[in-house]
Amino acid sequence: MESKELGNSIMEENNMINKKIGFIGCGNMGGAILFGALESGVLPKENAYVYDISPAMMEKAESWGVNLCNDDEDVCAKSDIILLAVKPQNAAEALGMCKKALDGKAMMSIVAGVTVERLQNMIDGTPRILRLLPNTPAMVFEGAFAICSDNDFTEEELEIAKAIYSSIGIIEMVPEKLIDAACALNGGGPAFVAMFIEAMADGGVKQGLPRATAYRLAAQTALGTAKMILETGMHPGQIKDMVTSPGGTTIEGCEALERGGMRGAVIDCINKAAEKSKKL
Repeated sequence: MESKELGNSIMEENNMINKKIGFIGCGNMGGAILFGALESGVLPKENAYVYDISPAMMEKAESWGVNLCNDDEDVCAKSDIILLAVKPQNAAEALGMCKKALDGKAMMSIVAGVTVERLQNMIDGTPRILRLLPNTPAMVFEGAFAICSDNDFTEEELEIAKAIYSSIGIIEMVPEKLIDAACALNGGGPAFVAMFIEAMADGGVKQGLPRATAYRLAAQTALGTAKMILETGMHPGQIKDMVTSPGGTTIEGCEALERGGMRGAVIDCINKAAEKSKKL
């Protein structure tokens, strides 16, 4: 984990971040990042400051023992680095509420489809901005984060960001021009993978497997296959070839997927999602 390699100026001796991290928004994604960072031990609860317009989200944050703030401006005033975790249509309003409290601060944004330039135009002041794209598996410490390589964070601030996100998943540095592709691939990916797992399970049920058994077998198969690719560096095609015996059952299934246009459908799926992200 990258956070273990950070210097004491950034991390305490017990590998905890010693800067104050603010969260504007504590919904599904913002909450997942906060909870993951707390549970992994990289972010002490006394260094986390949170505000969400939803009383239910504030109640959830309070149960985690973090500091609750009065509004977005209060979060910015009390924090060294702020995470903006709101819906795209709410970004301008949330940033407007910050007033001048973001000026000179460091801000991370997970707002889909909103460029750094657009964010800057919404802010009264000149913060340093790091844009990134997360996904919901961060809730179980298996997130995939695309972080913009073209940012104006200081080296220390960037290392803190990496420490947070690498504690709950993997990180990849990409230029901002490719962040919409990442939005489609790893941002929407959990939904697409879940649909494939569901379809696999449906096939198992059609062949007589109990529904719960089919879901568990399909989900574990997806998890194990992904782990093989990540941990061994094997090409997905190698894994397919390992399983497809000549004249066997698996090659019959592969042929059915090819005839059904699976590859083209998946590629089109990513393209459509990326194009939508560019229009937000």
